[in-house]
Amino acid sequence: MGRALGSGRPWGVPTARARPALASTSSKATALSGRPGGTRAGRAPAERGAWPTPATQEDLHFPSQLKTTTTAAISRDFTEDRIWLNGREEDAGQPRLQACLREIRRLARKRRSDGHEDPLPLSLSYKVHVASVNNFPTAAGLASSAAGYACLAYALARVYGVESDLSEVARRGSGSACRSLYGGFVEWQMGERADGKDSIARQVAPESHWPELRVLILVVSTERKPTGSTAGMQTSVETSALLRFRAEALVPARMAEMTRCVRERDFQAFGQLTMKDSNQFHATCLDTFPPISYLSDTSRRVIHLVHRFNAHHRRTKAAYTFDAGANAVIFTLDDAVAEFVAAVRHSFPPELNGDKFLKGLPVEPVLLSDELKAALGADRTPGGIKYIIATRVGPGPQVLDDPGAHLLGPDGLPKAAA
Repeated sequence: MGRALGSGRPWGVPTARARPALASTSSKATALSGRPGGTRAGRAPAERGAWPTPATQEDLHFPSQLKTTTTAAISRDFTEDRIWLNGREEDAGQPRLQACLREIRRLARKRRSDGHEDPLPLSLSYKVHVASVNNFPTAAGLASSAAGYACLAYALARVYGVESDLSEVARRGSGSACRSLYGGFVEWQMGERADGKDSIARQVAPESHWPELRVLILVVSTERKPTGSTAGMQTSVETSALLRFRAEALVPARMAEMTRCVRERDFQAFGQLTMKDSNQFHATCLDTFPPISYLSDTSRRVIHLVHRFNAHHRRTKAAYTFDAGANAVIFTLDDAVAEFVAAVRHSFPPELNGDKFLKGLPVEPVLLSDELKAALGADRTPGGIKYIIATRVGPGPQVLDDPGAHLLGPDGLPKAAA
């Protein structure tokens, strides 16, 4: 496993790379239908984890264009748990992180008590150093916490030799992190047990199932959102009657329909259901008291752009969804990607970063017809979209064996700061 031995050198693990929700190697994952909920029976999320409301949630994951890379190491020379996120040291004592560490150590202890041999025995009392980097905006509605905790759980499991299902570990950090432990199209099931141990994710279809499907991330803001996903959803669970009605009356049927759309590659129905579910999710946010508004004026302009684009073509060729943030995730098929990117450029002309406006997978430039330009309208917003990330559905967590990819040096400190 590439653990470094000897005094002063941490016991590490080949760096794990995750695709942020969406994702997807514990890639970034994006919710399609049935949004995550709060906790059961009023239990603290850091101790018991979070569950979807009420039954399931379907997600898909994105590959290297959207990823979290995490390195974890343990050593007898470490005096305390430490974590660095995007090069900045964060509070390692935060309850959600410590809950993940306690759970992974419990599983490692159980594995030993069950008689499993550990080829490189190490003390479970050793402290952990973790470094994690996102290549996409953090805490901006792009599932960075889900990808981060999924990647963390995966890396720690490799360090401690834990081979069991990691849903429980990841969910203690972020409710939706369990969905980022698998690639392709993923369903997060709520389960029925009070302790949440049957609230797990399962893969509906692998990343290779729908090769024509493309994803465009329209980055409206890279700033941290004022209301976090966990706090916002807890308030919604407590105060929104619409959320309760939606959970009980609508989500189960929508989940079944979304699964059918994915399995049959029915983009028309897939796109419409994705947009309707996104709209309803944000309606529950406004129904929350006090209300929560994640969408910005630019977000709403993106919504109008998609509907005008589809109306011009008289069918659904693009679909939007917004998680708890202002940034848009657009689904389309490969034969419509270039035209939609051109439509975004037309409606949101890049200001100073025209050469860096499109990132990720290459997209050939095309010219818009005069008819489509007229359909999009004359209301243009220069600089409204910071940039676009073009990607596709990707795999689950992966281990990076190249030592050069590790974020921690031999002394257990981030390489840049070592």
